[in-house]
Amino acid sequence: MSAEAAYLIRPLTPSDQDFLWEMLYQAIHVPAGMLPPDRAILHRPDLAKYAAGWGRPDDLGFVAAEITSRSPVGAAWLRRFSAGQPGFGFVDEATPELSLAVLPGHRGQGVGTLLLGRLLEAARLHYPAVSLSVDKQNPALRLYRRFGFEEAAARRASLTMKKSFSPAPPEK
Repeated sequence: MSAEAAYLIRPLTPSDQDFLWEMLYQAIHVPAGMLPPDRAILHRPDLAKYAAGWGRPDDLGFVAAEITSRSPVGAAWLRRFSAGQPGFGFVDEATPELSLAVLPGHRGQGVGTLLLGRLLEAARLHYPAVSLSVDKQNPALRLYRRFGFEEAAARRASLTMKKSFSPAPPEK
């Protein structure tokens, strides 16, 4: 069964707040052989700002849910940050940062591809570009490159990547 047939993609809403926190935790790259961090890490302000109070005017995101059970299995979302309180993948105040996560049992089935495609399709209508931060060892790096993200900066183990959207054609 294709991912399109197995999953429903719907907007991420404030009622998804608990699931969004889970997705933020799942978005933390854990290298092979390492133990995942304690969930208390989500209380760090530099991480919490990616999920806290979801539903601000500029927030944009989607949830993937199983068609049969309607259980959420993944999310992709964008949020803008200020230069005074930048995120890990900050490039400028006009460019929102992307976060993407899929529950472990659903990875490798096309869910991330579906979510990222839907989010970028919506984002191009609102923003000139999208950025993200990704660990150089994270398998999702291939996905981001496939969608046209390019390296904007490198820091130790991570990359800041950016996807710029072509300007919309002028209206006639």
